[in-house]
Amino acid sequence: MEEKMFKSVSMAGIMNLVLGITILVAAVTWGVLLLVSGGKLLKSRKDIII
Repeated sequence: MEEKMFKSVSMAGIMNLVLGITILVAAVTWGVLLLVSGGKLLKSRKDIII
């Protein structure tokens, strides 16, 4: 009985760890893409005539 509970808790911990790492990688990637696109917009600011 205790072994079955240990396996369930262990699997939940592993799934939480994998999900956390995945979200962290996605957030860092998204941040880098936002910085790059913002830099391109600032660079092309001189060419825009309103």
